[in-house]
Amino acid sequence: MDNDIKTLRLRRGKEESLDRFHPWVFSGALAEPLPEGLEEGETVRVVSHDGRIIGVGHFQIGSIAVRILDFADTDINGEFFAGRLSAALRLRKALRLARPDNDAYRLVHGEGDFLPGLVVDIYGPTAVVQAHSPGMHFARNEVAQALVGLPDVGVRNVYYKSETTLPYKAHLDPQNDYLIGGFETSVATENSLKFNIDWLRGQKTGFFLDQRDNRELLGRYSQGRKVLNMFCYTGGFSVYALKGGAELVHSVDSSEKAITLTDANVEMNFPGCDRHRSYAEDAFKFLDNVKRDEYDLIILDPPAFAKHRSALRNALRGYQRLNAKAFEKIAPGGIVFTFSCSQAVSREQFRLAVFSAAAQSRRRIRILHQLTQPADHPVNIYHPEGEYLKGLVLYVE
Repeated sequence: MDNDIKTLRLRRGKEESLDRFHPWVFSGALAEPLPEGLEEGETVRVVSHDGRIIGVGHFQIGSIAVRILDFADTDINGEFFAGRLSAALRLRKALRLARPDNDAYRLVHGEGDFLPGLVVDIYGPTAVVQAHSPGMHFARNEVAQALVGLPDVGVRNVYYKSETTLPYKAHLDPQNDYLIGGFETSVATENSLKFNIDWLRGQKTGFFLDQRDNRELLGRYSQGRKVLNMFCYTGGFSVYALKGGAELVHSVDSSEKAITLTDANVEMNFPGCDRHRSYAEDAFKFLDNVKRDEYDLIILDPPAFAKHRSALRNALRGYQRLNAKAFEKIAPGGIVFTFSCSQAVSREQFRLAVFSAAAQSRRRIRILHQLTQPADHPVNIYHPEGEYLKGLVLYVE
């Protein structure tokens, strides 16, 4: 146990959620004054008002003051990170995610892998690391060394991509760059399909791995259908629809760069394919111009409409409007895959927005599947906030 780390004391009665292993200490739970010289990103020890050890974690300025790394007085060092990464890898091995036909998966999902503030995605020989807390930013080199040391993974390159994920008030000035190795290949394999992964300039870590299982399900519904993939990003759903035997697939995204990547991914998997067409257009405007019954499978996977609770009301209106437009346009017997990745929107709130859209359309609609994130994005049972992806598959008569 490191006796040099600073100790933060909780106010009386504020240890209840932590005793239930919730990994966040809110700023209002801390007794004043804080230790002199306490700096953002430091590893700290948290104790109850009467001095009982609660755990150790990373301190930061903001509403979440400490993210607990261990509910014991544990040294947080390279050995600690190597152990946590090994535990995360054991789960992915049990899930059989690392296979010759699949070398893209999430290795670390923050609190879901007991490493709050850290995300690690694997794309073949490259690991893309994102820090969401100053503490993980300072630990990035220890994490990188632990990644290349993992057996049977084959990580040779570690790219750090945290310029947009760290709190800007921390003044950390993170630089996106390789911590170990360098560029080797940008092509990764998911369920035997090839995708260009743009971790240098793309959203998140370059690809939305959390939709892997849902893409596979879509493929099973695509045979003979006319598919519209809204907010297509790099065309993941489109490629699966083509593999599933769709009659035609139209991909729509407002980003020209995303459309270029979509076209490249389609060409890489289906050279010379004449069943696919892409459009760089605003999704809502595109839907307005769609003819009724033109499509009988529509995917709605928009970016997060609500990144903060302050935007919740507008986000719910956005989901209702978007789904209502899809219900209005889709052919009878059509299927809608609809999603929300907004953590601020609960499963019940999203479902109510879709219900309101259904009622507005006055069509008979049934739920076929209720979808969520895959098993390599696990939810810590003590941290339900980790469940962020919500989806419904709907049959529209």
